[in-house]
Amino acid sequence: MINSLAVSVDLLGGLFTGLFLATDTFLIWAAFVAWASFFYHSGGRAAAFRSTLVSNLFGVWVAWTAALAFASVPPGSLVGSAIIATSIIIYILGAHIRTFSSVPAATYGYPCTFSFLTPRPEAFKPTAMLSLSSHHALFIVPFFNGYRSMLRLCLSPPHGGDS
Repeated sequence: MINSLAVSVDLLGGLFTGLFLATDTFLIWAAFVAWASFFYHSGGRAAAFRSTLVSNLFGVWVAWTAALAFASVPPGSLVGSAIIATSIIIYILGAHIRTFSSVPAATYGYPCTFSFLTPRPEAFKPTAMLSLSSHHALFIVPFFNGYRSMLRLCLSPPHGGDS
């Protein structure tokens, strides 16, 4: 199992690195995080893919909403800390809804969104976050997170049934 895992991660990692380097949005880390969420925390089966993808999207959406509110408050404000703390409570408690039950996937989607936004000052502004551009985390982060998981699901051997 470890050898086939090493080969599959190696091949897909190399392929995706090449694909991501060819774009102006380099999110190889988001793809690896999504893969770990799907394969290790959710079991790597079709049902895990659905749970991972939906929960990951939920984490991205909660983080994007929090980032939008956070970017609208003055720097250094304690309101910013309260926004982030509240958003984390929301995505964790979201696990009470079966659709968002994969807390690891939501947890991975959340920081991936901030990892996309924070190093890009132009992206961490309400105007950019609401635009249809390459700075819009709701479009970019889920695309790379979901695409990697989908490819992994398609290329992985069957596990003897759906979970």
